[in-house]
Amino acid sequence: MGRVTTAYLLTCAAIGVATGLLIIPATAFSTATYATLPPVSALVAGAWVIGFVIAMRLIERPGAALLTGLISGLVATPLSTTGPAIVITNVMFAAFIELPFLVTLYRRWSRWLYYVGATLLATFYAVWTVTAANMQAFPVWVVVLYVVALFASELGAVALGIVIADRLRAAGVARLARRRPATVGVAEAGAAATGATGASAAAATD
Repeated sequence: MGRVTTAYLLTCAAIGVATGLLIIPATAFSTATYATLPPVSALVAGAWVIGFVIAMRLIERPGAALLTGLISGLVATPLSTTGPAIVITNVMFAAFIELPFLVTLYRRWSRWLYYVGATLLATFYAVWTVTAANMQAFPVWVVVLYVVALFASELGAVALGIVIADRLRAAGVARLARRRPATVGVAEAGAAATGATGASAAAATD
């Protein structure tokens, strides 16, 4: 159990650091273009999703996205244009990715659940930014294009994150950190029981 816990923490930390380094330039780009070119700024929205998707898909354990979000925020804080607020933002965004799995009590790890989380996040973020950032001053077509770009970036990041995570899994990365299917535990228990029975029989024979 100790090895699995350590592997889980180290895997989340590694993905969190990489995500934080990715978010630093993405935040700078988004901040610089949002006021004048909102649709362009939305193109990098997926940077806040891909790391959380990779963590959840690769590890398939509760809290993987949240822990990765926390670490990525801490890594990005010193160089982020938003300062410590990036920690809250990252954890909040990670929560949207993790929410669909929480609803299933982490019993289902279907691919479509990642898209549900990203869709919820994109919807929340679109409503938040359009209403709170005075985007109504832009022509309607600019707002529409911004929302489309936002959803495309978020969902595209999910697709890419799943591909990356699946390839990492196929290569054996983070094997000790991953969720162990119940069938594996049942098989091991059965094997142990069989071994114990065999040992008892041998002892009786002796």
